[in-house]
Amino acid sequence: MDLDFTTFLQALVNDPILGLIVLLCLGGTFVNGATDAPNAIATVVGTKAMKPGPAVIMAAICNFVGLFGITMVSSAVAKTIFNMVDFGGDYHAALVALAAAMVAIIVWGATAWYFGIPTSQSHSLIAGITGAAIALQGGLAGVNPHEWMKVIYGLVISTGLGFGCGYLFTRIIRLTCGRLNRMKATRGFRYAQIVGGAGVALLHGAQDGQKFLSMVMLGVMIGIYGSGEGDATFPLWMIALVSFTMALGTALGGKKIIKSVGVDMVNMESWQGFAACLSSCFCIGLATFTGMPVSTTHTNTTAIMGVGAEKRLKNVKWNLAGNMVLTWILTFPGCGLLAFAFTHLFLMFM
Repeated sequence: MDLDFTTFLQALVNDPILGLIVLLCLGGTFVNGATDAPNAIATVVGTKAMKPGPAVIMAAICNFVGLFGITMVSSAVAKTIFNMVDFGGDYHAALVALAAAMVAIIVWGATAWYFGIPTSQSHSLIAGITGAAIALQGGLAGVNPHEWMKVIYGLVISTGLGFGCGYLFTRIIRLTCGRLNRMKATRGFRYAQIVGGAGVALLHGAQDGQKFLSMVMLGVMIGIYGSGEGDATFPLWMIALVSFTMALGTALGGKKIIKSVGVDMVNMESWQGFAACLSSCFCIGLATFTGMPVSTTHTNTTAIMGVGAEKRLKNVKWNLAGNMVLTWILTFPGCGLLAFAFTHLFLMFM
C-alpha cells in the first residue's frame, strides 16, 4: 500500500484526531528515547569507558542509524506490533482507542522517567494497545494470540537468555584473557566496550523504534483508509521521522536513567562491561530479526546481572534488581488498565 508524504499531510489537515495520534506516537517515541535508550550505553558510562555526555550523543546517533538502517532490511518487529491487536471496523472509535493507548503509554513512561525508574516502554506499548483493544471490543476478540505469544517468547529471551549470556560470556572472557597484561587488556576492552555499546544502541533503535513506527503506521492507515488491515510497508519518510524523534529524545533526556542501571546495580570493570554489551547485542539482535518484541531495558539489566553473578552472587544488588522487576511486572496490568480507562473516557467525549 503506497503512502506518500503529500497524502499524509492532507490527511492530517482533514482529520484532527489523526494529527493528535501522530503527535502522541511521536511523543511516545521521544519518551522511549529518553528512558530506554540510555540503558544501551549505561555500562559504558558505569565503567568510565566514556563520559555521560559523549555516550549519550553516541547513543542518539546509533538510535537513528539503527532504526533507519535495519528497518530498511527487516521490519519484523514492527509488523508483529502492527498485527497484535484489531481495533474493529469503526475507524473513528479505532482512532480514539489508539489515541487513548498512546496517552496511557506516555503518562506511564513520563512518570517512570521522572522518578528515574528504567521501566520498559516496550511493555508499556504492548500493554497500552492491548488494553485499548479490549476496551473497544469488549473482550479479547481484538487481541491476536499468535502475535502475543511472541511477547512471551521475548520475555524468555530477555530474562533467561540475557542473564545466561551475561554469565557465559563473562566466564569465557575470564578463561581466555585471564593471563593478559592487565593494563593493556583494560585499555583494549575499554575500546571494545564502546563498540559494543554502540551496537546495543543500534539494535535498540531497531527494536524499540520499530514498535512506535508501527503505531504511527497503524494510526495513518486507519485515518486514511479506515482500517489497519493490509500490507504494512513503511514509507521512507515515516522511518526517517520516527528515527529522528527517538534520537532527539535520547540526546535531550538520556542522562537521568544511566546511573540506575550502569552504576548502581553492579560494580563492573571494562571487560565485564564488554561482556554485558555483547550479551545484549546477541539477545536483542536475535529477537529483532525474528520479529519478537523484547524490552531492551529488561535485556540489558539481566545481562548486567548475569555478569555480576559470574564471579559472586553477592556482587549483584538484588534489592535494586527486584525493584526493577516489580516495575516490569506492574507495567502490563498497570498501563493496560490505564489505556482501558482512557479509551472509555475518550469515547465519551470524542
